[in-house]
Amino acid sequence: MDKETVLERVESDGIDFVGLQFTDILGIVKSVAIPSEQVEKALDEGIAFDGSSIDGFVRIQESDMRLDPDPDTFTPLPWREANVARMICDVKRSDGEPFESDPRHVLKRVTREAEGMGYVMNVGPEPEFFLFETDGDATTIPHDSGGYFDFDPKDTASDIRRKMMLALETMGFEIEASHHEVAAGQHEIDFKYGEALVTADNVATFRTVVRSIAKELGHHATFMPKPIHAINGSGMHINQSLFTTGGENAFVDDGDEFGLSETAYRYVGGLIEHAPALTAVTNPTVNSYKRLVPGYEAPVYVAWSDVNRSALIRVPAGRGSSTRIELRSPDPSCNPYLGFAVNLAAGLDGVRRGIEPPEPVRENVYEFTEERHREYGVEQLPGSLKEAVDALEGDEVVKDALGDHVYEKFVQAKRAEWDEYKAEVHDWELEKYLETY
Repeated sequence: MDKETVLERVESDGIDFVGLQFTDILGIVKSVAIPSEQVEKALDEGIAFDGSSIDGFVRIQESDMRLDPDPDTFTPLPWREANVARMICDVKRSDGEPFESDPRHVLKRVTREAEGMGYVMNVGPEPEFFLFETDGDATTIPHDSGGYFDFDPKDTASDIRRKMMLALETMGFEIEASHHEVAAGQHEIDFKYGEALVTADNVATFRTVVRSIAKELGHHATFMPKPIHAINGSGMHINQSLFTTGGENAFVDDGDEFGLSETAYRYVGGLIEHAPALTAVTNPTVNSYKRLVPGYEAPVYVAWSDVNRSALIRVPAGRGSSTRIELRSPDPSCNPYLGFAVNLAAGLDGVRRGIEPPEPVRENVYEFTEERHREYGVEQLPGSLKEAVDALEGDEVVKDALGDHVYEKFVQAKRAEWDEYKAEVHDWELEKYLETY
């Protein structure tokens, strides 16, 4: 859409307010609402705001910033009683130059690098979430007792998911499937893949829609990776592929054993080489590493396979235009703009440098002994947020993808998060030690 189309939609849909949305470095959606009378001005001149009040943005002496709405992202919010729409914004400095710490700008910069190499990145995410009961506040009591692919009566959230899907479709999403996941109260709604920036916008929107509709219906939806001990956590597998600017899938080679081109192999090689540093961005919370443990279907070992779901990287069954690489470690707490950007940068590094991946592993990596891990050369992902940030600090490719300012602020925030967690006394410690010592 362009400016004129947006103004026509505001008028024809009877829109009263438009939320101008953006995300901070941690992926939290922020918004400022403007009355419909101000939409034209916002599209022409942007809307000024105080950047120093946003974590990780700028210092107080550099606070004057502006939001430039992207007309293509205009959509009504169908669950709101008032006539409200939203547009996603690019964050600019007061002089109109892109702000280097805007996560949307980070992804745009890396996708331009891909375009310079003749590629467009397509992404299909699979975000999982939990639905919990509320008692005034959020609880960790699952809304149902269902399991994988269960239906009524165990999957009592099917109507809730249906309302979420209807809202998403009204907003332009192409929903492919929805189902109950493995754990009680755990769900997944899949939507069609698209170019990286559009999909990152969609992930940010998806999380907002799911949480808003759940709250409206008296429940709490969370994308926290591991809210309950000893059951599966929530992941966000990232299916990714490179298409040529002519629209051909660059990962396809029908004559290859796995149907993969040399470009695809080298892309996998880049992901594997940079996997430890990627993990800091795609699994960005202390809690993320409670999910990345053996036994709960989350990948722990840096390996790839065409069939093996215990490996970090899998090549799903679809071939031809559907040929893609699935990175299984990310979780839905990650900032989608930064997560997609560092995946793309790592893969492109593999393509540029001709990084060949190791041999595929078709056995269950979880059942390997330490000796077998050494035999196959299979390493583990970082076991904590600290280990992941340490790996990030030593990886120039991933750091360059983030840019100096985002990298500095992200590491600063994650070091502080780790230090806070490290100093806390947890219930497990009290149960383990209080009466023993």
